[in-house]
Amino acid sequence: MTTIHGEVADGFEGVREAFAANFDERGDIGAAVCVYRDGRPVVDLWGGVADPDTGREWERDTLQLVYSATKGVTATAVHLLAQRGELDLDAPVAAYWPEFGVNGKADIPVRWLLSHRAGVVGVEPPVPVDAALDWDPIVDAVAAQPPAWVPGSAHGYHGRTFGWLVGEVIRRVSGRTPGRFVAEEIAGPLGIDFFIGLPESERGRVSRMVYQEPAVDLGAIPLEVIPPEFRELVAAMRDPRSLYSRAFAVTEPAAIDFNSPEVQAAELPSSNGIGTARGLARMYASLIGEVDGVRLFTPETAESAAAEQASGVDRVLLIPSRFGTGYMLPTETDRMTGPHAFGHPGRGGSLAFADPEHGIAFAYVMNHIVEGAEDTRAASLVDAVREAPARASRG
Repeated sequence: MTTIHGEVADGFEGVREAFAANFDERGDIGAAVCVYRDGRPVVDLWGGVADPDTGREWERDTLQLVYSATKGVTATAVHLLAQRGELDLDAPVAAYWPEFGVNGKADIPVRWLLSHRAGVVGVEPPVPVDAALDWDPIVDAVAAQPPAWVPGSAHGYHGRTFGWLVGEVIRRVSGRTPGRFVAEEIAGPLGIDFFIGLPESERGRVSRMVYQEPAVDLGAIPLEVIPPEFRELVAAMRDPRSLYSRAFAVTEPAAIDFNSPEVQAAELPSSNGIGTARGLARMYASLIGEVDGVRLFTPETAESAAAEQASGVDRVLLIPSRFGTGYMLPTETDRMTGPHAFGHPGRGGSLAFADPEHGIAFAYVMNHIVEGAEDTRAASLVDAVREAPARASRG
């Protein structure tokens, strides 16, 4: 039985129980969960093993790479620039980044980058991995791409390109790389651990990810025996020309080792953010209220960021998805603690979001990367948080 460290406030004991069950029943190896309510921490838990190869335990300050949960932090940086009047979300991207305005992209507004409506989902031809880690080469390649659909006419998850598209806008407007902007304008004021581009000094605190092998090799199963509701998605996964494949295979080779020091030190604002659950929850809490005297978003900015911009069947993922401006919104299958919540999940299980209606900010990070519908770890924690307010009084 895994020892669970940390604290929970009265009424939130169910979150501790769900967190412990994630280790005992749902495969967690090392993980942390943090919840803020009305600007105050009410859950701060961690446990397990940070590095199964060495047996290093997960400590209070262990850092975890969170894949696409990074997108919520990157989106926050863009909204801060807009809130300050330095960036107009409805202005053309080309007004800030002239090289982008080619191949039918001259009129794409910044907001469409954030809401996955621009259609710039892949890079052809794929670039070497070193080029993707070196910023300018991959940004130049992304800027040259034609959209995969008429911009604004549909939405589809820009799984990798989101970070370079949005990150280059941040760089052009602020004069700082996305990682530096996050460090100086988000992590610094809030006193949190979150990095896009990990400093060498922090390397020893990072947990090592463990990848679960798929229970079924989808590539070996005849399409006709796959349930009809999944058949189109599986076919897209197998087809190297599909939007699904092109959105995730932007490098050659397509696989990137996110455990490697080189990848963690680079700035990949869609996918290599490294931090703590405590840091992510504190950031989201500051978007919907004051945290120790710091509030990043005005109420107007928070409302605008969470307003739905796209919904329906996703052209890339081929399942229903909903987006605000840079943040994912709840769906019937991907629930948060309320219909007005906004945030972002990450590959393999991580999740962070804010729920202004209930004053909740939530973050869960873990090092066991599990793909597929069988992973209920984050959902079990969210369910426990959802039940807690009925028993816990709000201060």
